[in-house]
Amino acid sequence: MRDLSGFVKAYDIRGVVGEQLDVDVVRDLGAAFARLVGGPAVVIGHDMRDSSPELSDAFARGVTAQGVDVISIGLASTDMLYFASGRLDLPGAMFTASHNPAKYNGIKLCRAGAAPVGQDSGLAQIRRDVEEGVPDATGVEPGSVTTRDMLAEYAAYLRQLVDLSGSRPLTVAVDAGNGMGGHTVPEVFDGLPFEVVPMYFELDGNFPNHEANPLDPANLVDLRAKVREVGADVGLAFDGDADRCFVVDERGEPVSPSAITALVAARELAKNPGGTIIHNLITSRAVPEIVAEHGGTAVRTRVGHSFIKEEMARTGAIFGGEHSAHYYFRDFWRADTGMLAALHVLAALGEQQGPLSELTSAYERYSASGEINSTVTDQAAKVAEITALYGAREGVALDEVDGLTVSLPDGSWFNLRASNTEPLLRLNVEAADADAVAALRDEVLAVVRA
Repeated sequence: MRDLSGFVKAYDIRGVVGEQLDVDVVRDLGAAFARLVGGPAVVIGHDMRDSSPELSDAFARGVTAQGVDVISIGLASTDMLYFASGRLDLPGAMFTASHNPAKYNGIKLCRAGAAPVGQDSGLAQIRRDVEEGVPDATGVEPGSVTTRDMLAEYAAYLRQLVDLSGSRPLTVAVDAGNGMGGHTVPEVFDGLPFEVVPMYFELDGNFPNHEANPLDPANLVDLRAKVREVGADVGLAFDGDADRCFVVDERGEPVSPSAITALVAARELAKNPGGTIIHNLITSRAVPEIVAEHGGTAVRTRVGHSFIKEEMARTGAIFGGEHSAHYYFRDFWRADTGMLAALHVLAALGEQQGPLSELTSAYERYSASGEINSTVTDQAAKVAEITALYGAREGVALDEVDGLTVSLPDGSWFNLRASNTEPLLRLNVEAADADAVAALRDEVLAVVRA
């Protein structure tokens, strides 16, 4: 019996090609997915990694062996695959390892309408079926494979969701990180009033320039320099599968994803008065404040796309944002799309005359540490130690929605969460200013790392 525990994760499948993922196991994963979702068809896309075409073809063979058809959309960003799943009302499989190094690949799965597939919604069943051996589909006519280019439809759909007709001309530096943004940005931005300054648009799954992970400040260095060099109005950085987008202002300074969440929330609430906005618990407290000021209802949830999407479905939310730069839209089948968030930022910037730093200053109210990881041998013991230390203080509020969140009387707070896959504790701190953040950060880390 196989053991897939090393690469079938909570929300997707991700592993080292040749060691964990090969054509045989991927073919069986395709067969198991087809048995889970049934017919009539499954839509499949893949990123630019060297292994992606071969693995996606193997997955398609597994699907068709179960009598289910395949629609292959070829090279795609993850949000383009979600678009295809929503537009065609079909389950989907996207071959990508996002920002992971070149030796990795993976599969993001969804049901029809881009509904997520995680451990509790089918991934555990797929794993069991493959580990135990997927039954052959006897007496079933094999499915067929057809190809369909959906890039133009995807771009047109995004452009109709954001009105850019009144935008002034903008110079936009874009770092695609040799990822799928190099494929999608030219089509989406075609005909818009932007002069695009492209960086690393060549599709290359070996990532020769830098990791396609804008969450790491080291990978924003080139974009920040380019924005200042060419005098761009804004810089955009996409991750490997282009479902996340980070923003840099005209000074070359990163804009917090929490500020982008608040900005987009305000725009969506202008179109949908009184709507609900989802935010995860490590976004800035400015987000719920701004949502309330714009007449909306803010709902706080755990970190992770499955939790965001579940809450959006439950509450009918119009938009959701995470501090990791994932942005979710009701009008995009509740799926995450960095490209749509980028268009909102460009529209907001283009419809007024001030610089981006001035525009976003209204949404940047507090200072934050960013995520700080610490390797610990006993995560639970350290969290218990922090709970005892702060819980004894007057006026301190604790909650355990996701890890431990500690709110202090002066309005500062921190969240300490254990990694699901590594022996790490992840710390996020927010306070009134940088000095207060540093003081609280150092106090917590002194205990965590003792």
